Amino acid sequence: MSSSDTPTASPSPSKTSSNGAATNVPDGPPQTMVKNLTNVRGISCWGAHTGVKSMRRDLAIIHSEVPAAAAAVFTQNEVVAEPVKVSRRHVANGRAQSIVINAGNANACTGPEGAKGAEAMAKTLGESLDIDPELVLVASTGLIGEPFPTEDILAGIRETVSKLSRRSSAGSFAANAILTTDTFAKEGFAEFELDGFEVNMAGIAKGSGMIHPNMATMLSFVVTDVAIEPTLLDRTLRESVAQTFNMITVDGDSSTNDMVAILANGMAGNEPLTSESDPGYDTFRTQLDLMLTHLAKLIVSDGEGASKFVEYRVKGAKDVETARRLARAISSSTLVKAAMFGRDPNWGRILCAAGNAGVPFDYTKVDLELGGEKDMVRVLSGGSPDSFDRNYLKKLLRESFVSVCMDVHEGDAAATAWGADLTTDYVLFNSVYTT
Repeated sequence: MSSSDTPTASPSPSKTSSNGAATNVPDGPPQTMVKNLTNVRGISCWGAHTGVKSMRRDLAIIHSEVPAAAAAVFTQNEVVAEPVKVSRRHVANGRAQSIVINAGNANACTGPEGAKGAEAMAKTLGESLDIDPELVLVASTGLIGEPFPTEDILAGIRETVSKLSRRSSAGSFAANAILTTDTFAKEGFAEFELDGFEVNMAGIAKGSGMIHPNMATMLSFVVTDVAIEPTLLDRTLRESVAQTFNMITVDGDSSTNDMVAILANGMAGNEPLTSESDPGYDTFRTQLDLMLTHLAKLIVSDGEGASKFVEYRVKGAKDVETARRLARAISSSTLVKAAMFGRDPNWGRILCAAGNAGVPFDYTKVDLELGGEKDMVRVLSGGSPDSFDRNYLKKLLRESFVSVCMDVHEGDAAATAWGADLTTDYVLFNSVYTT
């Protein structure tokens, strides 16, 4: 029985921007993907090309042999895409069996025809699999406000069902089929022992731009063969999302289509988890946290135009919510992100951003450090500036992994946020997004 502290990842979470700086996920050396969604008991997948996107796969289906406990978290944007409305209704009873995702069209702000299209996706997949359409979750990603190509997608669903497979390649096809501006597929897998039973968990995600705390323009789907009661699964997912996906930012915009969903089909055979005090629950929760953290970091590492992955740690806060709000305020600051891009040790922007978090703290107690992955430089002690080698710090800030650590000395709570720098590449890319 093997167990892993970090889910294995696809071997390509690295890219180079036009300024020559590489962006890497700080999870250690890349590992070869040997297992994915299809290595979870009872899970089959496929990713197909329907023609909605001209050059890439654009339709994914994830299916469980048996109905599963299900939970999902959705966008907090007031403008809600049609598939989100469908999936909110379908997951309300805590059960689902299949997920269908299309890329290339968000099906948001598409009026009655878009609503019919989202409903038709669930109905068509249900009929094709001979399951209740209410057991189907629907997700879409792509441009907002474009007419939804319902017939093309429905034809793709009917064709794709016959190709569902448990081969490893099928899981990778599904991971690639949900991408939009992403430059690589985002996958993870973990196997672990839970109360004497072998449990598998796998996840995929997409996201590159329009990434901001409180969900981002991202989709993520996790499947596991653990047995767990739906209410407990829902609560656990929400708590895990709060400290993972809701702690990432690239550009400060939240989307209309965001969705994180999990299916737990119970085929591992363990006694169902019904309470946080059950043997094995802590193991499951830890593994889910690791999986979502891994996928969240992959999203940030692929930020549009990004040249740096920046980790923001806040410690010594009076409570976790305060720590999270401080970390998110700093990571979301346009001025801070621009300074990260310019390798500018302008620590005053960081303290100023923290002051805009809307939570009280005594800045005269703050210690602040900046640096790279292995070395940090103290720039502020007890609210007073430290003398430091500015040229050495600028050298550290040239690294593709940058770290910011703020200690407010008011308690024991801590939080971590992850973000990218704000580059000229990002501005250029998004200035011609639809043209």
